[in-house]
Amino acid sequence: AIPASTGPETVDVNFQHLGKNYHIQGKNVNNTYVFNAGAKKKISLSTLEWAPYIGQNICKQGWVQQLTVALLVSQGYEITISFYPWARTISMAEKGRVDILFPEYFIEPAAPSDVIKGTKRTDHLALSAPIPGGPIALLKRKNFDSPFKGNLEVLKGEHIGVVRGYQNTPEFDALMDSGFFRIDNSVDDLMNAIKLSKKRINYIVGDPSVIFFSVKTGKHLSKKMKANILDMIEIVEPPLQYNNLYYAVSKKNPEWKTLLKALNNAIASFKKGGVTQQIINNTKNQCDKSSS
Repeated sequence: AIPASTGPETVDVNFQHLGKNYHIQGKNVNNTYVFNAGAKKKISLSTLEWAPYIGQNICKQGWVQQLTVALLVSQGYEITISFYPWARTISMAEKGRVDILFPEYFIEPAAPSDVIKGTKRTDHLALSAPIPGGPIALLKRKNFDSPFKGNLEVLKGEHIGVVRGYQNTPEFDALMDSGFFRIDNSVDDLMNAIKLSKKRINYIVGDPSVIFFSVKTGKHLSKKMKANILDMIEIVEPPLQYNNLYYAVSKKNPEWKTLLKALNNAIASFKKGGVTQQIINNTKNQCDKSSS
């Protein structure tokens, strides 16, 4: 199936690793992106719209896309990356229709699969070494008096918005699954922010940078509405947790152990050589300039 939204025709990825300069141009083929075409080793990946980390139509498709392509090109792979809704992204990886799902949070060993009932997510997916990520926090309206000081137990029965299918933190998700909170599910962070601003819920949980970016770039919101929402919501301190990001390799691939080893080798090499941070900084700097 072809992803619904339309993205740019080409995406450039430039980086330096172990003294070699790489200039890779990905091409849009029916809204699936092919990088390093013609390489003997080929892998497919599924991802989601999760700006500012990654997105089909954001600057350079985000630093997570830039880093992912760089890591796998450095290991000699031809890479095919498709954007889908999150639940579909997970399903494709757990069923083995793609080789890698990204970016993923840490998967708790006991986490059940929503795709293949009666199994655990780790039955189908193997996590890579971590790459940088971001905080998970609660957000509220500025005029809402919150008792939260770091202990979630004080929020028993509170009306909290989450994105359906997202993992948050182990503690929050365990309480959520036990019915401790009144949960309101949304399809994305923008819908949660709108609900929060309209007092339909009292908190939302997620990565603040993603939530604020989703409001700033919301296509169906007027400038006034965006400004009102951004002025109305704030982060609740302290954050719940810092979450690293991971790649989840599908165990349905007969060569999944080889792929995981190659990916981990690249992550370690990039980290040691400062390449990971360089790609993150370059992407952010170039995109900040282009938007100013």
